[in-house]
Amino acid sequence: MKFYIIIGYFMQDNWPCVMFALAGGVFLSLGNLSTQYALAFVGLSVTEVITASITVVIGTTLNYFLDDRINKAEILFPGVGCFLIAVCLGSAVHSSNTADNEAKLGGSSNSFKNLEGAIEISRAKETFSNIDGTRDLENENVRVEKAKAGTADFLIELENRRAIKVFGKSTFIGLGIAFFAGVCFSLFSPAFNLATNDQWHTVKEGVPHLVVYTAFFYFSVSCFVIAVILNISFLYHPILNLPRSSLKAYLNDWNGRKWALLAGLLCGFGNGFQFMGGQAAGYAAADSVQALPLVSTFWAILLFGEYRRSSRRTYVLLVSMLFMFIVAVGVLMASSGDRKT
Repeated sequence: MKFYIIIGYFMQDNWPCVMFALAGGVFLSLGNLSTQYALAFVGLSVTEVITASITVVIGTTLNYFLDDRINKAEILFPGVGCFLIAVCLGSAVHSSNTADNEAKLGGSSNSFKNLEGAIEISRAKETFSNIDGTRDLENENVRVEKAKAGTADFLIELENRRAIKVFGKSTFIGLGIAFFAGVCFSLFSPAFNLATNDQWHTVKEGVPHLVVYTAFFYFSVSCFVIAVILNISFLYHPILNLPRSSLKAYLNDWNGRKWALLAGLLCGFGNGFQFMGGQAAGYAAADSVQALPLVSTFWAILLFGEYRRSSRRTYVLLVSMLFMFIVAVGVLMASSGDRKT
């Protein structure tokens, strides 16, 4: 009996809502993949602030009108303006930090393009490694000290480990990818909103809308399928001068895969709670969960050594960016309202 109830539910004429849920999953998958590339170019903190702020600027505005203006406009849109300022400050932080790195590596942008010799020397130092952390060169143990975060040697070692090489690349490449990711992220929440509330009246009268949990099922399936298709395509047809690979090599390489799986689970739980909160208090206000840049900046500075030994100008811009983001999150949370049933 339960089986027929489930089949009957899926055969209801609410496919327009289903398509909106599937579209939301596509946007999220594109945004996540673009973020991975942006991280290599502009770093963790700047990427997250730019993508999250664009998500709020565009997504909140769309959701405000879709939700019949249940959020307080006099509070909501000043918060959106604060997010827009945070985006501009994020771009300034990246530009300033790039200038700092150029100074460390030689003083001009051409230094990024002429570091092949330094990079090859750094690779040679790491060719032979013993268990105790020493290098065995011609049967002599020579201890090689780990480069300190923020130094030129640290930047060169980081470039050696990157799959995506960033030395010599234009600043606008990373920022462009980050902005594209932000646009994709800004569309998945409004699409989900349409899937659950059908503000455009795309289903026939009397046909029930998708509940949050059913819409989230379609959303997740779509996100997963698009991610599989894109990642397999990029294995055989890579972009940004990445080496070509294969599905077999991917399946055999489990280095760091546990962290990727954990990130996917956390992303799924976060999206689910965001959608439940949006259905209750308005999707525009639910976008205030975009507090991940604050956490990511903490990890970027303490764990990954971003902005170590940077200029005072970079530090001032970084603090200003984070402060503006915190203000924007607080203002956006204050704009929440109650959905009319």
